[in-house]
Amino acid sequence: MKEINIAQVIHAKRKELRLTQDDIAAYIGVSKASVSKWETGVSQS
Repeated sequence: MKEINIAQVIHAKRKELRLTQDDIAAYIGVSKASVSKWETGVSQS
């Protein structure tokens, strides 16, 4: 089974769509710090 690194997927997709962490955070109603933690793998929730 292929392992998926969700942090890398989130970061790559955000860059592909030319969005900032602030854009993503505002869209889903979380803080920019949360998005940053997801992208670095510090937090997954």
